Amino acid sequence: MVSTPALKMLDAAKVAVSLHPYDYDRDAEAVGLAAATALGFDPALVLKTLMVEVDGKPFCCVLPSDKSLSMKKVAAGFGGKSAAMMLPAKAEKLTGYRVGGISPFGQKRAVPTLFEAMPMTATKVWINAGARGLLLGIAPADALKASGGRALDIVS
Repeated sequence: MVSTPALKMLDAAKVAVSLHPYDYDRDAEAVGLAAATALGFDPALVLKTLMVEVDGKPFCCVLPSDKSLSMKKVAAGFGGKSAAMMLPAKAEKLTGYRVGGISPFGQKRAVPTLFEAMPMTATKVWINAGARGLLLGIAPADALKASGGRALDIVS
């Protein structure tokens, strides 16, 4: 079985997860939506991980694969003035993961994390496990606790 920093971190924290491999489509316009479709999961519960910069500082956002970030809400959520997507090369260097496989867990350098509030009331959500083509199923409360994240309205 694939072992990633995310899975090692969650295992060390004794967080129960289920693993869901799928055929990663590098040409997909929306990787999270492609994963949801491949696995037959509700796109609102398959969460994508996006790295952003707020006033030049790195942060992590986790949101449903069928939604878009509100940069205004993200900036406010992290106590800043302006937010922008992080460049892919910078996100890969910071997290230790490749784009398309970034997980909010076990990043090389932990950064503050916000989760979109809507799916955090579900029984289970699916989040990237730290490798392209592999999602992990996790209880939202466990995801928040393990990541040190907060739930907030961050989508447009």
